[in-house]
Amino acid sequence: MTDDHKIDGRINGPQDEPEKKDSLVMRLIYMLIIWAMISLAQTILGAMTIIQYIILLINSGEPNEKLADFGTSLGIWIAKAARYQTAASNVKPWPWSDLD
Repeated sequence: MTDDHKIDGRINGPQDEPEKKDSLVMRLIYMLIIWAMISLAQTILGAMTIIQYIILLINSGEPNEKLADFGTSLGIWIAKAARYQTAASNVKPWPWSDLD
């Protein structure tokens, strides 16, 4: 399986919708927590961008693969969080569900 297929499966793969929806008050609480987590994720992404660019300069254009993989995982998490925030899904992102 190629890396592209693995990533596609993590983004578009089946996710078990919860049997019972949260109340609107609970959903608001989760949305506020996830909003704060998304803000933190954006800060981490900004720092990773600067660090990866420095690594590119030092390594003649070769990226750090672990940092690139973490960036992919972070992007997938942000996408899942956005789906919950916009009510496109009732599946809460990690840490309430698997990161995969």
